[in-house]
Amino acid sequence: MQQTATFTKKIPSILIVDDIETNLELLETIFHKAGFKVHKALNGERAIEIFKKDSIDIAILDVMMPGIDGFQLCSMLKSMAGKRYIPIILLTALSDKKSRITGLECGADDFISKPFDSTELITKIMSLLKLKSLYDELEHSENIILTLAIALEARDPYTKGHSSRVSELAVRFASYLMIPKEEQEIIRKAGLLHDIGKIGINENILHKKGRLTPAEMEEVKRHVLIGEEICRPLNSMRDVIPIIRYHHERWDGRGFPDGLSGKDIPFSARLLAIIDAYDAMVSARPYREGLHPLRVLECMKEERYSGQWDPELLGEFLSIMPAIIRSQT
Repeated sequence: MQQTATFTKKIPSILIVDDIETNLELLETIFHKAGFKVHKALNGERAIEIFKKDSIDIAILDVMMPGIDGFQLCSMLKSMAGKRYIPIILLTALSDKKSRITGLECGADDFISKPFDSTELITKIMSLLKLKSLYDELEHSENIILTLAIALEARDPYTKGHSSRVSELAVRFASYLMIPKEEQEIIRKAGLLHDIGKIGINENILHKKGRLTPAEMEEVKRHVLIGEEICRPLNSMRDVIPIIRYHHERWDGRGFPDGLSGKDIPFSARLLAIIDAYDAMVSARPYREGLHPLRVLECMKEERYSGQWDPELLGEFLSIMPAIIRSQT
């Protein structure tokens, strides 16, 4: 029985690319019958034009094409998609292992051999579109959480912009340390979300001008665990969660929530702890004025071996910050 694309409210849009007109017509007929909106291209250049101006949900690419072949086009479309997940199936007469490895390296999500069975092709497409739907939902949820984190601190003039500044400075520091781009993106998200757990803390405690009682301090400490729970349902946050949980651990083991010490604390959490403390000290709070950035660096230098931070990592931070401060004035 012919499957149709009825699992989603919007009509899925498919891009088919083949340098043989009759092949395109055959595929177009199959996909129209299955309920897809079809875009077709006879070459890679035309496919790229379509991809730029139309919303494409999935692409089917013939491998053996003159000019830009299917492998190259697959890699280019994946790059153009950026963070968006666009599933791509390579349609090929090549069945050797080397060709499949090449396809995987270019980002292909699946393969189907010529001559193909239309039912098998539609089944693979439907499966990948369901996967894309899940990815889109996760991305939407992630964006909601990131927006929530920024909106949360925007209500308080004393913390407004803190997470954004921490995120930006943490990425600059990570770049200076030549940390891979993928890890920098994780650090960026962690910087934005490290305090999101404060949404579950009583505002009277957060905004209290005087010294917190021991009980109130314990309540504030819960924000790292609340933040972890908020982000836990999202698979895309799995690498961010440890940074959120551990950014208040101390090098000497006297931090929270787990009392980790030294290099048992994840590297990115140690990095964020330094940036978080720096921004907190330069920023005004209800109970004190903010310090001048250079004065903060002096304080951190004096406290380098006090046990709060990774002393080696703090040394790197102290070496880069004067230039950053000068660039901001």
